Amino acid sequence: MNSLPSQPTDDASTPSGAGAQGGGSGNLPTFSPLYQQIKALLTQSLQSGEWKPGELIPSEVELAARFKVSQGTVRKAIDELAAENLVMRRQGKGTFVSTHHEERAHFRFLKLVPDEGVPHHPDNRILEVRRLRAPPEVAGLLDLKAGDAVIFIKRLMSFDGAPTILEELWLPGAIFKGLTAERLDQYKGPMYGLFESEFGTRMIRATEKIRAVGAEPDAAALLGVGEGTPLLCAERVSFTYGDKAVELRRGLYLTAHHHYQNELS
Repeated sequence: MNSLPSQPTDDASTPSGAGAQGGGSGNLPTFSPLYQQIKALLTQSLQSGEWKPGELIPSEVELAARFKVSQGTVRKAIDELAAENLVMRRQGKGTFVSTHHEERAHFRFLKLVPDEGVPHHPDNRILEVRRLRAPPEVAGLLDLKAGDAVIFIKRLMSFDGAPTILEELWLPGAIFKGLTAERLDQYKGPMYGLFESEFGTRMIRATEKIRAVGAEPDAAALLGVGEGTPLLCAERVSFTYGDKAVELRRGLYLTAHHHYQNELS
């Protein structure tokens, strides 16, 4: 990785992009704060696998020397990465690459919590796993071509024996070659942990659409409720580094004893 030149202050900005070279009247200079440039370089190292999930990254002093910038600039870049859950600071130990195997990460994307008691993990029952051609709508959301190979997964999730979530997942076939129902059944950790450790794909952010629907016959039978029972429907597209879409997930949530909880900051 190339180092950056020294800057006069932590708040210094340098031009980036073609517009920084001046010239045409339509090309206005664009500026990127120095810490944002360091953040981008650190993200590149995470994406390339220089530092693996769960590993300790170099200290702020080491990174400052590597990039020829101040320690304060590095600290500000790492603060943003930590806020985005890409790294995690541990008091007295340093900064580590976040991983889906951490206990706290298990609930980052699972937002359904019980009305009473503490949040806990559901039991999973894999109903179906198939490799097929992407329907146009799915291909569009995953930035694939219609007809590209995708992995389709259908599963039922239960809390304390009560079916509560019915999910359908669509994954790019090129990335998740070899993902089978047997592998999903054998793996006892979180599904995103499997994606991370065996397929080198880490979900770092997601967008969601949520609406209320009535249970259709098939979903009602699997969830053990009457047809037309109110359900919460969430459609989520998850992204890895570089804003690359790598999962489409559609879930039906029974909220008789649970609610959807999100923290806004």
